[in-house]
Amino acid sequence: MKILVSISRILVGILFIISGFIKLNDPLGFSYKLQEYFSADVLNMPFFEPYALIISVFVVVFEVVLGVFLIIGYKPKFTVWSLLAMIVFFTFLTFYSAYFDKVRDCGCFGDALKLTPWESFTKDVVLLVLVLILFFGKKHIKPVFGKLQTTVFALLSFILSLWFAYHVLMHLPLIDFRAYKIGNNITEGMSIPEDAPKPIIEYSWKFNINGEEKLITTNGSYPSVDGDFVGVETKVIEEGYQPPVVDFSIESEEENLTEYFLNQENLIVVVSYSLEKIEQDGASKLKALQDKAIENGYFIIGLTASGETAKQNINKTYGLDFAWYLCDEKAIKTVVRSNPGILELDNGTIMQKVHWNDIEDLKLPKVERKAKFKKSSEVIAYFVDGEASTKEVVEALDSAKIESINVIKDSIQLKDFNNQNNTFYTGIIEIILKPEN
Repeated sequence: MKILVSISRILVGILFIISGFIKLNDPLGFSYKLQEYFSADVLNMPFFEPYALIISVFVVVFEVVLGVFLIIGYKPKFTVWSLLAMIVFFTFLTFYSAYFDKVRDCGCFGDALKLTPWESFTKDVVLLVLVLILFFGKKHIKPVFGKLQTTVFALLSFILSLWFAYHVLMHLPLIDFRAYKIGNNITEGMSIPEDAPKPIIEYSWKFNINGEEKLITTNGSYPSVDGDFVGVETKVIEEGYQPPVVDFSIESEEENLTEYFLNQENLIVVVSYSLEKIEQDGASKLKALQDKAIENGYFIIGLTASGETAKQNINKTYGLDFAWYLCDEKAIKTVVRSNPGILELDNGTIMQKVHWNDIEDLKLPKVERKAKFKKSSEVIAYFVDGEASTKEVVEALDSAKIESINVIKDSIQLKDFNNQNNTFYTGIIEIILKPEN
């Protein structure tokens, strides 16, 4: 029993430290996963969602500390009881997710290692067995060092874990396991190789044949059946190849501009998954960033999931002139763990990425501006009485209230306007309203 406890102690301790450290490296990412668990579709505990980050930090720090406690033999009874409570909860959670197909990735190892729901559950069952061995053999768990040294090591593990969590929250993860790390090309990350495995999907066709419902299963082809079609259900038997980058886009209200912007050089992208929740200290730094970027020859755009009103408000409040484009919120949260965060892209390759706390560290040497303006489709700017507007607002105007419409298509005027405002417009429509009596 003593040998079994020793082996279990080492395995459980190391696994908890590794798993905890990976999540401790990115507590914000783990908090997003907790929000997914707390949502109405999973555990239906939305009241916990505002506290997801606090819970995330507590859980990952506790996970690392318990692993250290177990290996050095600090307070064995407390440690083993805590490990048992934690692994029982995680086993329930992963079983619930797998059985009801609620969360496709448990986040056990962050973005470093993706496990399927059933793989996560199997891992937790194995851990549960090991922890039960420790529970029934806890008398064999002895301190590795003397009492003072063991206490010092335990205290240091707690302090260092808390400091590390704070550090990565105030900057960015020390190790970036995501597809958007510096040096990666977003375009390549979205591509699917020709020889990539295709998903295997089972189709269950329901027919009414002579008043009796019958189910026919195929791999996708429509069955040749003499009867009335009732419905069809699909089930994924085997997942196909999933590219590292999914749901990333750069869109205007009118069109998808992802390919266009990913072919630009010296492009600064300000990323904010929610302009309503943007950190004010970070937003206040964007004006200086914008001015420096434009002065040194860079183009700058914003990327957000927020609506038009929020975009206009943020630009007006902080004196910003660059245009904001749309992207899925979940994808933006994956791009950079900061709101706002800053990227430098060069033909789709991420050259730099910083937290708003580190905007001053962004290197922006002078470059030659080489914008490749779109020719295949139009990007129109709308103005009403000199104020920036949208296509929807302009189309909703009462024609009786319009005094004049000025359409600018001249390439020289457009080039001057785009250079002055750091934009990419291929046309400008100016609406002047009649003065109110």
